[in-house]
This record gives sequence, C-alpha cells and structure tokens, in this order.
Amino acid sequence: MKRTNIYLLCILLLTVACNAQRKADIIPVSPSVEKKLVWAEEFNYSGLPDSTKWGYELGFVRNQEPQYYTSKRLDNARVENGMLVIEARKENFPNAAYKPGSTVASQKDSLAAYTSASINTLNKQTWQYGRIEVRAKVPAGKGTWPAIWMMGENRPQVGWPDCGEIDIMEFLGKDPSTVYATIHYPDTNAAKYKSMGGKTVTTDASSDFHVYAIEWNKDSIVFYFDAQRYFAFDIKKSQHTSFNPFQKKNYLLLNMALGHQGAWPGPTDDNILPIRYYVDYVRVYQ
Repeated sequence: MKRTNIYLLCILLLTVACNAQRKADIIPVSPSVEKKLVWAEEFNYSGLPDSTKWGYELGFVRNQEPQYYTSKRLDNARVENGMLVIEARKENFPNAAYKPGSTVASQKDSLAAYTSASINTLNKQTWQYGRIEVRAKVPAGKGTWPAIWMMGENRPQVGWPDCGEIDIMEFLGKDPSTVYATIHYPDTNAAKYKSMGGKTVTTDASSDFHVYAIEWNKDSIVFYFDAQRYFAFDIKKSQHTSFNPFQKKNYLLLNMALGHQGAWPGPTDDNILPIRYYVDYVRVYQ
C-alpha cells in the first residue's frame, strides 16, 4: 500500500475514534447490554394502577399547591390504551383532612378547587443504584407541573430533606421548551437544604414521548433526556456527617402538580383543564 494511502487511512481511523468518543460522552450504553432489567411497569392493562406496585399520596401534600391528590380514583389516575394517565381537573372535591378553624394548609379548606394524582412505590419497591428510565409525554399550559422523582425510603422516619430527593424530570407548562433535573439534599452546616440541577432545551416535550432517565451509582447520578446527557451530580457533595441520602434505597413518584400565584410553575390557567400526563412505561435496570 502506498505511504499516502496509509496516512489517509490513519487519519480516517483517528477521526472515527474521536467521533465515537464524543458520542460515548453523551449516549449511555444500552441498559439491555450492560444491565439486567430488574423491575418494570409497562401499563399493559386497564383500570386503576396495579396496587402491588403503586400507592397514592392523599390530600394537600406540599408546597401549598392547590391540587388535592386523590386515591384510587379513575378520574385522576388510570391505565388505558397501554399507558398511565394522570389527569388534573378543575372541580370541587371534599377535603378528608378538613378541620374547622385550622390554619394548616392541608386542613384549613373544606373543599379543594382542583384534583390530581401522585402515585409512588413507597413500601412496595425501592432501589439503590441502577438506571431508572420513564417514557412519558408531559402537558403544556400555564400552571402544569408534572414530575418523575425519587425520595429515600426513610422519608416517613427522617423527613425531608434528610431523605434526599432526585428529580429525574420536572416540566413547567408555562415554559414548554425546558426540562429540568434537580437534586435536593440536607445541608451539613445547618438544618436546611441545598439544591443542584441542570436543564435542557427541547421543542416537543408536550407533543411527543421522550425517555427521562438517570444512571445512578455510589459516586454519581447522571441525568438523560432521550440520548442526551445533560447533568451529572457528584454524590460526595451530599455527604451529611454520618450518612448520604443517595447511597441508600429510594422509591419512585409520578405526579402532576399545579401551580399558584408566587409558585415556581406560576398560577394555573383554568381554561386548559382537564389536562393529562401520559406515562408509557417505567423500567429499572441494575
């Protein structure tokens, strides 16, 4: 072979190798090759979410959000056409926790003005490390706030933020071009918390399905939007004296919250309701 041809071949091979490396930097190795599927919810049935896999949050739960999370109510959480549907609705709904005269956010109103659902795997299934991926289509519209997230299984005992929080995906309907990933963890130096996160830009989160995933090990949590790696968290940063919330078992939550005046998602536009959040599958690889 001529020397010129050998030189050109070397350049070609080097270019291919560099391109492959750049691709490896942003595209995860297929979990079907590197890891074993250890848990899945394909939603290949109809009716309420599978009670062996999913439980519910109930009532006015957090952040002074206006939606009331219902339990085992098809209007708000159901499986149909091969996917989970979480639906937020504008309606008056009785608050089971109502206490006349109370100033506590979860108890002070006898009626809720909105309903939605938040399902989770607490006391049913937890994981420590692995690839957690969810294929979903999120709803646009002012005030919508769908999420895929995790918290430590010890949350009922230690509370938040000591349990830690991994927001695999948060989406604000008022800004449909952005997908957010965030980590919340206790502050070593105070009885407060710290947050770190990233975001990525998309044009069709509310018009098509996408895969939202994390690759989680004892050292890091890496976040993906489809094949794009867009945020990585160094777990050493969340070390809190004798424990680290992200080196313990976590459970998964799927929910659709609504915003209010002054909240991050902004006030809810009632004209868009009812509105639906679709989840095609949940898969966990280890």
